[in-house]
Amino acid sequence: MKKKLFLVCAALVWTVSLMAQNISVVNSSGSTKLYRTLQAAIEGADPNSTIYLPGGGFTIEDSVKITKKLTIIGIGHKSKNDNVDGNTTISGNLYFYCSNSAVIGCYITGNVYIGQPNTVVGGAANDVLVKYCNVNKVSIYNNGSLGTVVNQCYIRSSVGANGSTYSVVAEITNNVIHHTYYLTNSIISNNIITGSSDSYQLSHTYNSIVNNNIFTNTTGAAIIYGSNNSFSGNMGWKALSSDEDYTNMSSYNLEDIFVNYNNGAVSPASNYHFKDEYKQYENQVGIYAGDGFNDKQMAPVPYIVAKHIDEQTDASGKLNIKIRVKASGEE
Repeated sequence: MKKKLFLVCAALVWTVSLMAQNISVVNSSGSTKLYRTLQAAIEGADPNSTIYLPGGGFTIEDSVKITKKLTIIGIGHKSKNDNVDGNTTISGNLYFYCSNSAVIGCYITGNVYIGQPNTVVGGAANDVLVKYCNVNKVSIYNNGSLGTVVNQCYIRSSVGANGSTYSVVAEITNNVIHHTYYLTNSIISNNIITGSSDSYQLSHTYNSIVNNNIFTNTTGAAIIYGSNNSFSGNMGWKALSSDEDYTNMSSYNLEDIFVNYNNGAVSPASNYHFKDEYKQYENQVGIYAGDGFNDKQMAPVPYIVAKHIDEQTDASGKLNIKIRVKASGEE
């Protein structure tokens, strides 16, 4: 019995190990299909499906465009847990050509493109969500695309229009981001915006709400280039005279304010919690204010945190297996 049971368990573990490398696609009816590559999953998924990516690396070619409503969910880009050792990494760019789509909990080596070039009639992609991701750039085509939401992400470069002659509408909240460009009628709120010495942190921004952000640039260009914006409750190391509530921190070193300031890099190594003597700002400005920020960048994907398998079957021939799962910090 024990030898047989050992073989069965070994086969079970081997099978689970193989299955763990598969990509699960769950359609709107609840049925599941398994794929070996992200490209095959995108091409084979029905509209309104959710693609679940485990930890590991996935490559996607630029020829793959998402032309149907899909949600792509990874395990996170900073995660370590009992089920997966590693992060979900997508090598390449993601092209969303369809509205109401999303990518959550992934490290993306390239960019996220939303909508199609202006030469494409009807090429808009509305209400696309990018959340809990580490991505180089979120680039939006101004072919009528509206309602892009970028929330709780690390944006290594920028969020804005794909091109310099038009503006796009977006909601940019609770991110660590280098800079934005060509946004209009947008919400830019509770971000840490690192900028650089040779560019505006908010470039070509018009008719937008800009509140509760922290601008860390200490040299070079001014914080913003644009007009007709509404400012409130921002903080920074350069003057922003158009914001009556602006907190000027130019007399303080950045390293003295935050738990860990990583030389301005858009990096998970930075920790933008305020040190004790500046706790009065903790719930007012930056990524930890407003709706807050998920330090682990964990997407809502169930994963195993504890499991138990009895050594042998009970009197009725049943094998007792207990598995405890967790998702987004809730068991």
